[in-house]
Amino acid sequence: MPPGLRPRPSARTRILEAARRELARDPDCTLADIAEAAGVARRTVYVHFTGRAALVEGLAADAAEAIRLASEATRTPSPDAATALARFVLTLWPAADRYRVLVNLARQDLGAHRVDEVLAPARTAVAGILARGRRQGAVHTTVPPGPLSRALEACLLSLLETANAHAWPDDVPTAATTALIAAGVDDDLATTTVRRLYTAH
Repeated sequence: MPPGLRPRPSARTRILEAARRELARDPDCTLADIAEAAGVARRTVYVHFTGRAALVEGLAADAAEAIRLASEATRTPSPDAATALARFVLTLWPAADRYRVLVNLARQDLGAHRVDEVLAPARTAVAGILARGRRQGAVHTTVPPGPLSRALEACLLSLLETANAHAWPDDVPTAATTALIAAGVDDDLATTTVRRLYTAH
């Protein structure tokens, strides 16, 4: 292959990319719509996915892997829980933003159990950060780490849903700062921590 040229994405990859875009545009779009957007015949979609459910599951599997990798990338020790939580949100947000179409599809296409599986690595990572934050006195101490982690998750998913509706500009530092403040981090500390990490990033 000549230098500088990248291999053409596989048909499966092109189908998933088209599905991500088209389902975000119209959750009721058909497999024919997705095939056309991917530049393949509809029968090619069925070679890789038996139907809509399998296609959405393919997106969920990709999202789960992205979340797992993002969660692992934030395991580097941080000096304090506020920094760790900010780094986690800033690292995870691009993956969450990329697959935010699943926010709208989760209830009807995936089911609660599969959603739990996809989000499990993130929930575990955040609960660990919050447990450390409790010991440091940096986050809420009245709510245990597990429930507080779910509350932050709901907050961030709500922001993604709002971005889907084009009612919020999808600002990454704002999402991270919101998560820290919701966890109980002082407003000024949350803002300066996120700004420092985002600028360095």
